[in-house]
Amino acid sequence: MGVFGLEFMRRALLAALLVGITAPSIGVFLVQRRLALMGDGIGHVAFMGVAAGLFLGTSPVISGIVAASLAGAGIEVLREKGRTASDVALALIFYGGIAGGALLAFKSGQANKMIGYLFGSVLTVNNQDLLILGVSGTAVLLTVVMWRKQLFAVCYDEDVARVSGLAVRKLNFLMAVAAAVTVGVTMRVVGILLVSAMLVLPVAIVQQLSKSFRTTLVGSMAVGGVLGVSGVLLAYQLDTSPGASIVMLAIVVFFAAALLAHTLAGRSTPAA
Repeated sequence: MGVFGLEFMRRALLAALLVGITAPSIGVFLVQRRLALMGDGIGHVAFMGVAAGLFLGTSPVISGIVAASLAGAGIEVLREKGRTASDVALALIFYGGIAGGALLAFKSGQANKMIGYLFGSVLTVNNQDLLILGVSGTAVLLTVVMWRKQLFAVCYDEDVARVSGLAVRKLNFLMAVAAAVTVGVTMRVVGILLVSAMLVLPVAIVQQLSKSFRTTLVGSMAVGGVLGVSGVLLAYQLDTSPGASIVMLAIVVFFAAALLAHTLAGRSTPAA
C-alpha cells in the first residue's frame, strides 16, 4: 500500500497543504512590517488556549484559535501605544500564556497531549481538525484576497495610508486577527514552537528572487504548499517529525534560493 493509500497520510498531506498555502498569505504582510516573529508571541497565548480546551473538554484547536485571536488584538492595541510602553506588557502576555498553559495542562492531567501542539502532530489530524483548518484557512485567504491592496498600503506606510483615507486602525486589527487565526491552525501541523517558520520562511524564499509584492504573495503561497506536502512525505520516508522536517526543508530551500539569487546577480553585473 502506497503513501496515498493510508487514510492518516491523506489527512496529513491535506492539512499540510492547507497550512502551507494559508500561512505565507498573511506572513507576507508581517514580513513587510518587520513583525516576522509576531507568530511566536501569539503562539504562546495559543498554547494556553489549547490547554484550556483540554481542561474544559472542548476542542483544543478552536480554543487555541480563540485565544490566539484575542492575543492578536491585544498585541495590536499595545503596538499602538509605542514600543517603550508596550514591551513589558507584551512580555507579560507571552510568558503568562506559557505559564498559564502549563498550569492548565497539568491541572487537567493531560500534559502529555500538549507535546503534539508544541512540536506539531499532523499525522494525528482527524476529520474535525481538517474541517476547522479548511474553514479557518478559507477565511484568512478570503481576507487577503479582498483587502490585499489596503493591507499592503498600511504595511508600506501607515501615515500615507491614513492620509489616503484608509481605516488604518481597522486594517491593523484585521491583519492581527488574521495572523492569529493562521497561528491557531498552523500549530496543529508544525507546532507552536515552529509556527513562525511557516509564516516567514516561504516569503523569505520567494523574496530572494522576486521584487514584486504580487509575485511574492502568490509565489510564497505556492512554495508554502509544496514545502508542507514535501516535508510530510520526507518525514514519512525518514521516520522523523513532520513539523521539524517541513521547517528544515524550508531552511535548505531558503539557502538554495539565496545562492541562486547571488549567482543570477553576478551574471547580470556587467564586466568592468
